[in-house]
Amino acid sequence: MEKPNISVAIIAKNEADRIGRLLESCAFADEILVVDSGSTDGTQVICEKAGAKVIFNPWPGYVAQKQFAMEAVKNEWVLSLDADEEVPESLAAEILHAVKNAPPDVGGFSMPRLSWYLGRWICHGGWYPDRKVRLVRRGRAKWQGVDPHDKLDVNGKVRDLTQPFLHYVYRSISDQVVTMNNFSEIYARQDQPRGGWFVAVGVFHAFGKFLECYFWKRGILDGIPGLVIAMNSAGYVFLKHAKRWEQGIAEK
Repeated sequence: MEKPNISVAIIAKNEADRIGRLLESCAFADEILVVDSGSTDGTQVICEKAGAKVIFNPWPGYVAQKQFAMEAVKNEWVLSLDADEEVPESLAAEILHAVKNAPPDVGGFSMPRLSWYLGRWICHGGWYPDRKVRLVRRGRAKWQGVDPHDKLDVNGKVRDLTQPFLHYVYRSISDQVVTMNNFSEIYARQDQPRGGWFVAVGVFHAFGKFLECYFWKRGILDGIPGLVIAMNSAGYVFLKHAKRWEQGIAEK
């Protein structure tokens, strides 16, 4: 396959156990750039051996780090990825065709994301198609959002690709719980503390989240993994509310 004029921008820290799969799948690109925020497990060495350029940038947050990586590449087209993702050959071919034939008014492309968790591909519960804008013209897009929930805002038209990229979302249930704890901490620090009523509201929000994931979005069809996802999603919603309340207790 002829390499297009495209860069892959990746952010990483301590991803030695899984970033190799991503790097191998990005061999179609002209440039692979990894922005590392201080790995201690040899992630940098793995990336360099795979032919990627590695630069260090202290962790400024998800949105700022992804923006830094996107601005550090050299090519017109940028594909932004995380270390736990992968580009199948079918998507690589579609990306190549899209870039080669994109009219000037197109600033980016979205693609569905398919996640692997607890031994299966998750096709329900709000996890699929989970469409993301990841392929953009450099200078025509900017990372926005509130950490840790980031998104690419594109200046221009966005067209949809059909082939999914793959997401190996959590290493285990314990890894998911750690992520939930970290993300809820980030959320709690971003706003003012709330009173005890906010925790009560969190109960209803959490219950609603479970119903949404498991029944309305048919997570029940994903078996036990679907149940785990729905329960943990509800728990995460409640944690966000409870930690906002906890801030007020700590400050008294």
